[in-house]
Amino acid sequence: MKKKQLETVLYSTAGVAALGVILIAFNFIVGALNLRADLTEGNVYTLSPGTRAILAKLEAPVKIRYYYSQGSAAVPVALKTFAKRVDDLLSEYRAAARGSIVIEKLNPEPDSEAEDSATLDGVEGQMTNTGEKFYLGLTVSFLDQKVAIPVLAPDREQLLEYDVTRAISRVTAAKKPVVGVMSALPVMGRPLDPVRGQQPTQPWVVVSELQRDFEVKKVDLNAESIGDDIKVLLVIHPRDVPETAEYAIDQFVLRGGKLIAFVDPYAYFDQQRDVQNPFGGTTAGQSTFYRLFKAWGIDLSMNKVVADLTFASGAGASLLPTLLSLNTQALNLDDVVTSQVGTLLIPFGGAFTGKPAEGLTQTVLAHTSKNSMPVDLIIATLSGEPSTRGFQPSNAEQPLAIRLTGRFHSAFPEGKPKPLAPPAEKKKPDEAKKAEAKPAPHLKESAGENSVVLVADVDMLTDNAAVEVQDVFGQRLVVPRNGNLNFLQSTVEQLAGDQHLIGLRSRAAFTRPLTVIREIEERAQQSYLGKIKELEDSLNQTQEKLGALQKKRAGGASTILTPEQQTELENFRKKAAEIKKDLKDLRKNLRIETDVLQFWTKLVNIGAAPLLIAFAGLLLALVRRRKQAAT
Repeated sequence: MKKKQLETVLYSTAGVAALGVILIAFNFIVGALNLRADLTEGNVYTLSPGTRAILAKLEAPVKIRYYYSQGSAAVPVALKTFAKRVDDLLSEYRAAARGSIVIEKLNPEPDSEAEDSATLDGVEGQMTNTGEKFYLGLTVSFLDQKVAIPVLAPDREQLLEYDVTRAISRVTAAKKPVVGVMSALPVMGRPLDPVRGQQPTQPWVVVSELQRDFEVKKVDLNAESIGDDIKVLLVIHPRDVPETAEYAIDQFVLRGGKLIAFVDPYAYFDQQRDVQNPFGGTTAGQSTFYRLFKAWGIDLSMNKVVADLTFASGAGASLLPTLLSLNTQALNLDDVVTSQVGTLLIPFGGAFTGKPAEGLTQTVLAHTSKNSMPVDLIIATLSGEPSTRGFQPSNAEQPLAIRLTGRFHSAFPEGKPKPLAPPAEKKKPDEAKKAEAKPAPHLKESAGENSVVLVADVDMLTDNAAVEVQDVFGQRLVVPRNGNLNFLQSTVEQLAGDQHLIGLRSRAAFTRPLTVIREIEERAQQSYLGKIKELEDSLNQTQEKLGALQKKRAGGASTILTPEQQTELENFRKKAAEIKKDLKDLRKNLRIETDVLQFWTKLVNIGAAPLLIAFAGLLLALVRRRKQAAT
């Protein structure tokens, strides 16, 4: 018997040891193979396919210097959790790049070399309420190119992967992308013209900001071709655009160029002479793409603007339902461009209708509320009661800004249209040779997928709507009024970067609230507010009764309560005490319910795995004992 027990002990010890060796070997093999399983909702630890495609194209190592004041008491607790999230994501970059990403972690303590390095790299120190400084930022460098993300904030957690991948794409680009700007307005500025009596103007702020990060090139509105060096074409208000220019844009998109177009049925800041008014009146300019929109299945009414009472600006007599102040409820929070814009101001904009053509997918970036409708141009600028007369909501959200993605087909299947030109004169020999030059081949469809962004408003880009320009000690200071400038910059930046950045999803948030507990608290809060309202209503009723009793009294001794008033007052006090007791019980029950739920949540999260392992061990021991008993 003792011999059998000894054998059992030896076999058990050997089995545990063997199991330990197997587990260690398994961990080593899995670690060497770099196998991972992301079981989180939203796959917050998994890099997007677009990021992996960009990392796969790296031909030389890219260095990421991560600055974090680790161990500093100045760092808020919430930021410590977020910093761990950044650290984990950078580890995913290093693993996915297979040696092409080098991560250097620095702790910029006060008066240290790491702090000096952070300053040189453009990473900014953040100040707490107590005046202490801490760092949380990074820089991405490749050869002599460097891009800094001065501050990493939890508010941009969903865009963390996009920000890092965009920085990698920017530093590895051979040169600044070229952005072409085509417009019927002087967005690039205007020189002095004494003949026409025009004063010189500066470029619009939106163009000045683009010139910081891109090479901006002017494209004539009558251009018959778009240069191959232009990666993104920004069209702002193509008023009276000729068919030849539409064809040039059509071919530009088909060969892979990115298009961002701002069109408008009522461009308030583009006042044109009204040909129907013999007294020299003016009217707002209009712009659209007739051939292109028809080919893409998109329509924009030139006789209507959008009125929205939910997102209207002003109130009362100053209510202007066609001046839309959009918030996050009207923006696509799942898209990297609009998820962090915040607000948009759209004056007298239109709305897109129609169904995208076959092969194209429409993504709505901004939309109206259901409490909106298209209205005639004649009431576009009316405010107050006249602007809402006869208002009937459409009960449907109307797209204000969209992105079309897919394979585009030419809007000119018959080929390049002939320009409207006067009868040809006799050409010189050199001009004749140029005319006989072989034209570019006509493209009927795009070779691959492409993206086009369309916005049904132009006024939102003007300095009057987008920014406030201040003069501070002789310096021109630009302060954004809203997210209009951010929207344009982000859109151009996304399309001008790597193609894979366009499809890069906005990641799920790492910090996920306990929604069940929040729902319980909301239900209890509604009940709590109901009790408070009951108390206030009871108080008002009692005061009214006391006032009525006071009026019935004769004489001037109003400060002395009658027996009836005393009885009413006592009844109120008793009722108030009962309601306060109910509120106290409600708060107590709320705490009990949430505490119980939190307890069971922690128990399951912490104890589930050990309990399962223990149960499996007991089951295995029971099976072995039965086998031994059977033998």
